[in-house]
Amino acid sequence: MEMPPSLTAWFATRGWSPHPHQSEMLARADEPSLLLIAPTGGGKTLAGFLPTLAALADGSHKGLHTLYISPLKALAADIKRNLRRPVEEANLPIRIDDRTGDTPQSRRKAQRADPPHILLTTPESLALLLSYEDAPRMFAGLQRVVVDEIHALAESKRGDHLMLSLSRLQSLAPDMRRVGLSATVDDPTAIAGFLARHPDPCPILNADPGPEPDVSMLQTAEAPPWAGGGGRYAIPAVLEQVKRHKTTLIFHNTRAQAEVFFHHLWLANEDALPIGIHHGALSREAREKVEHAMVDGQLRAIVCTGSLDLGIDWGNVDLVIQVGAPKNVKRLVQRIGRANHRYNAPSKALLVPANRFEVVECIAALEAVRAHDLDGEPRGPGPRDVLCQHILSTACAGPFDADALFAEIKTCGAYQSLSRAQFDDCLTFCATGGYALRAYDRYQRLMQLPDGQWRLRDPRSTRQIRMNLGTILSAETLKVRWRGRGGAPLGEVEEEFAATLTPGDTFLMAGQIVRYEGLRELVIEVTRSKSKTPKVATFYGTKFATSTQLSERILRIFQQGNWAGLPAHTADWLDVQKRVSKLPQPGRLLVESFPMDGRAHTVAYGFAGRNAQQTLGLLLTQRMEAAGLGPMGFVATDYATLIWALDPVKDPSALFDRAGLRDALETWLAGNQVMKRTFRGAAIISGLIDRNMPGKRKSGRQATFSSDILYDTLRKYDAEHLMLQITREEAMRGLVDFGRVEHMLDRIGDRIDLVELDRLSPLAAPLFLEPGRIPVKGLGEQRLLAEEATRLMTAAGLEQV
Repeated sequence: MEMPPSLTAWFATRGWSPHPHQSEMLARADEPSLLLIAPTGGGKTLAGFLPTLAALADGSHKGLHTLYISPLKALAADIKRNLRRPVEEANLPIRIDDRTGDTPQSRRKAQRADPPHILLTTPESLALLLSYEDAPRMFAGLQRVVVDEIHALAESKRGDHLMLSLSRLQSLAPDMRRVGLSATVDDPTAIAGFLARHPDPCPILNADPGPEPDVSMLQTAEAPPWAGGGGRYAIPAVLEQVKRHKTTLIFHNTRAQAEVFFHHLWLANEDALPIGIHHGALSREAREKVEHAMVDGQLRAIVCTGSLDLGIDWGNVDLVIQVGAPKNVKRLVQRIGRANHRYNAPSKALLVPANRFEVVECIAALEAVRAHDLDGEPRGPGPRDVLCQHILSTACAGPFDADALFAEIKTCGAYQSLSRAQFDDCLTFCATGGYALRAYDRYQRLMQLPDGQWRLRDPRSTRQIRMNLGTILSAETLKVRWRGRGGAPLGEVEEEFAATLTPGDTFLMAGQIVRYEGLRELVIEVTRSKSKTPKVATFYGTKFATSTQLSERILRIFQQGNWAGLPAHTADWLDVQKRVSKLPQPGRLLVESFPMDGRAHTVAYGFAGRNAQQTLGLLLTQRMEAAGLGPMGFVATDYATLIWALDPVKDPSALFDRAGLRDALETWLAGNQVMKRTFRGAAIISGLIDRNMPGKRKSGRQATFSSDILYDTLRKYDAEHLMLQITREEAMRGLVDFGRVEHMLDRIGDRIDLVELDRLSPLAAPLFLEPGRIPVKGLGEQRLLAEEATRLMTAAGLEQV
């Protein structure tokens, strides 16, 4: 395909010429699938759209030509704004529109009746469009699908959901071509296989990576604290950097940390620099206000979370600051790319470790960025709860043939190994709810017609199914608004946090201290407060765990012996640890044992990530309980688990026996709340439980009550039910992360070093400052009670003879 004269002239008037990868994308426009990996600021989005602009330049195409899919609503809006520039300036006869959860209903109807040439949307909105009866008409002329930031979608169920939608689209538009765009891909071959229609190949086009980023640690007058995650100590140095740059993005790993940091940054902002805050729990109005101010260059700094991770083009951003260890190199590279969003300009970023240990993790991350060593976990098979939702949404659009749908689903890379028996299990579940639930009408959702096709039993259920499409399972939240008629929305907080509030309580929301006045129709009403000591809205968000690759780099840093690259305070700390104990080593497990405050303490430095280390704490205390050691509690971080007990551990190898740990896990999971919480998520995604009802939304408490009853019923009467199978798979992979525990066991083998000390070690000391201690109720507590009873009786002269 050649560049039309109108586009050639547009490039010329701006003094540009197409980058080589942009020209290559145009030349290879007929490839069935193509993955472009180009650096941030390298014009990869325009590269993805060039074949579309060229094809539509003559004005002959009618209806929808190209579908652009973004992981973020804000990114779709930004692309719409940027794409209109060449279309309008080159006078191209092309209509562009976006469709997300924020799009008004009137515009949605118009888009279905008369689709634009280019529609910008999200995976959830695409699934909704495909569920309508007129989907074949709307998508009949579709020629291209552009999936932006494909690496971000490939890491979650949203990606699996999207690929099932693309398999449906391919059936409606057989000539449709797929394009994937990304700047940060750890395994290009895997992403290409994820994008392509299996078993078709997907070529990979690598653009010139451009200049190396300028990344370093922020130098601060004060040393980081021993524990904690806020980075408050660095605020003076952060403010100084903000003053030196045009616009600075200050990234945090959680919403709560962002709120707290913004609050203290604002208090220290004596020069009244214009700064803002942006995260996913803020209202749409609040987010859009900040985004527009950024586009207009009105803000000097924005405190943010992953809501600004992806390829939004904020031209004035010339510095990125990451507060807290990034936990994941890919995420860090993505965030670094937000600065100097231009092809020939190096991105500039500074890392701010939140505590002393994170200094080492930040150094490891810097080394990984410079070595282009991106981290990633291997993808598992496509989740079956997502497949169940896809079957139901397919039925919303009209009757379907099971054989044809199975063949269609098998073209998704994640589902290529799906067996017919597994598909039939999902189909049966969608039709009847499964053996234990088939007697209930509410679970009878599909029926088979005499000609063998399947359709919805009750066509009126389409509305309910459509209202519950999607795989994003955020914590149940309540809206927060200013008090008064027509009070403007601020955002939302979790139900659990809202339940702790009483009138007069203050908390941080949207960077402001607000006062809780009451709850009205499931909306929290607040007023402004002059309080200086607010509560903090505990946004759950995503709890990141340090990646396996970063953990391995940290272990290698420990072995260097000469820590000239570390700040003096951190190097001295590691040097003392090396003298009084040992430093953890690759391929070995360090276990320390020491007395403190009348308890025997054990620390296992597994470097398996927070979830896995917490799971390890649960399992080890179970095994210690069985051995009569009297465990009393534990606390876990990304790198270690600290357990306190009545008696010391003398043989750690027995505790870390793989079979014993797996048995302990099975026992613990059997009736645990973790399983119930996991079941609830799978049940919502699969359509077994509705989270949204016409005119209302179930509260978190209502949904939990319903799912707990279902879970207990299925465990009792149908232990092999599909939902219980999915729940176990999800719990093992996600919440408890037992796979990383097993990876740790593979890494260490029988190489366990027990170091018995007479006092705590320097490396263990910060663990005593960590929040989130988990008590263990067992024989240890009973022994203490018995000893106390004996002491009291003896003091009273009543000791037994």
